Amino acid sequence: MPDHVLANRAYWGSMAHQWVAPGERGWASSEINWGIWDVAESSVRALGDLGRFRGLDVIELGCGTGYFSGWMAKLGARPVGIDITPEQLESARRFQKQYGYEFPLIEGSAEEVPLPEASFDFAISEYGASIWCDPYRWVPEAARLLRPGGELVFLRNSTVATLCMPDVGAATAELQRDYFGLYRLNWGSDESVEFHLPTGAMLRCLRDNGFELEQFIELAPPADAVQNRFDDYISLEWSRRWPAEEIWCARKRAG
Repeated sequence: MPDHVLANRAYWGSMAHQWVAPGERGWASSEINWGIWDVAESSVRALGDLGRFRGLDVIELGCGTGYFSGWMAKLGARPVGIDITPEQLESARRFQKQYGYEFPLIEGSAEEVPLPEASFDFAISEYGASIWCDPYRWVPEAARLLRPGGELVFLRNSTVATLCMPDVGAATAELQRDYFGLYRLNWGSDESVEFHLPTGAMLRCLRDNGFELEQFIELAPPADAVQNRFDDYISLEWSRRWPAEEIWCARKRAG
């Protein structure tokens, strides 16, 4: 495995216990919510008509505790989750039993999924492969897994937030790093590796792999949002001024 995959597996293995409670909240929620501020899908409309997911084959790339796959199962889809971290998958299996939804969970990297090409209608990643995998590896893999006309939806930190985050500490009102050359990020530590392509480079990566961008959504916190456990890297005040997160919605070209 590439060094970043091994580093991230070890990092998330050590962090898994901190995500049990958030994962359970996701599984228990009656509504799909996005990102650190729990922005309701009903206001974002990133997924369109939720009724269309019934009977679709869906893969979650970097599923963690599996709550997004759980939501897909509730909608009548046939989800599959893949994650590199055994401890995260252990939580996901526990929630499957607790909430009564069964679907395959695969231990593996979203950069190299052990499934046949053209197996899915829809691929999704909310802070999974979208930031923890190399986009030059996971985006082509998503394209391989999707059928012609299939959709890819992913959420990641916004580019402006990434540019304003120092290696240690919360996002500031000033730029902290260069835009050009933005790619691999360690945040001052070798414990984990994130990836973030600039907006134009991400768009080119999608197009080079057969995707057409259909929506680009910059999220703002809802009016009733309160500061939460993410205050060590992004504040509510900051997020009300600038987008902390962005959702990309793309479709694989049919031809």
